[in-house]
Amino acid sequence: MPSLRINDRLIGSGHRPFVIAEIGINHEGDLDKAIRMVNDAAEVGCECVKFQCHVIDDEMIPNSVIPGNAKESIWEIMSRCALSEAEEIQLKQYVEAKGMIYLSTPFSRAAAVRLEKMGVAAYKIGSGECNNYPLIKHIAGYGKPVILSTGMNDLDSVRPAVDILRQARVPFALMHCTSIYPTPYDKVRLGALRDLANTFPDAVLGLSDHSLGNYTCFAAVPLGAAILEKHFTSNASWPGPDVPISITPSELRQLIEGTRAIALALDGHKTILSDEQPTIDFAYACVVSTCEIAQGESLTEKNVWVKRPGTGEIKAVDYERVLGRKATSDIPPNTQIKWSNLR
Repeated sequence: MPSLRINDRLIGSGHRPFVIAEIGINHEGDLDKAIRMVNDAAEVGCECVKFQCHVIDDEMIPNSVIPGNAKESIWEIMSRCALSEAEEIQLKQYVEAKGMIYLSTPFSRAAAVRLEKMGVAAYKIGSGECNNYPLIKHIAGYGKPVILSTGMNDLDSVRPAVDILRQARVPFALMHCTSIYPTPYDKVRLGALRDLANTFPDAVLGLSDHSLGNYTCFAAVPLGAAILEKHFTSNASWPGPDVPISITPSELRQLIEGTRAIALALDGHKTILSDEQPTIDFAYACVVSTCEIAQGESLTEKNVWVKRPGTGEIKAVDYERVLGRKATSDIPPNTQIKWSNLR
């Protein structure tokens, strides 16, 4: 099964789900807020936090386009929220000092150059860059694992991006994503995970989710999602365009614990486990005498039945087999029947 490694963490089928707390720009350009969110994510057991790297002049031209989840232009938002290179270096060092994985999404070539200079272990490419093939080729050239979100793209537009990653021989993951903020449940389309698995069998699968709460992430695990990404904030009342779709520390804890539990519960077959024996001992029924049975007397529905516990020799499944057999000796009432008692 496909897998990838970020630092010492193996990610893919057979490994515990990899949860990414997407802090993104929820810090609103405030390093102290960013550090608080790192601390809160670490406190609930999160392995990885992700930010966004914006070098504005290399990312976009001045514009007045307003995102659907905001009231100001994307230029104004990113100009206000972008961290300096020095702040990003400090943030990465802080994250890694806490034993966590630092990821950041570059939105331009200059941002990718900055992150590579910082020594990031892997790259997360956002949905908006899924068909930005020149940028993907540039990032793939670093030879590091790539997690690629695929919102606003269909299989035909994802395919060239995958070809680039394959040609560069980098391990990669494909994140199903719907770029609607928040995403209505009926537009999440978890069936797309099957489409990605069938079309790109060498890809690790994940879900970058913008719906409210954790429901869809829980549902994605049985469908093959090995990576779960949600926007994250320390305080749901903070300002910011992504805060309304962000989960809080308590919800992040639930996401981590819940997806791990679901992943552990998925495997196996319908067999009897040796660990079930203590329950079998009291829960199974065995064939017992319901009254005194004399030697030579036939066993009938009037003098034998099935009762707990399950510690007897003849289980209820063989009840019909004892009927009509004769007792080889006297059998007191409420006695578990043995095959040696019968002829």
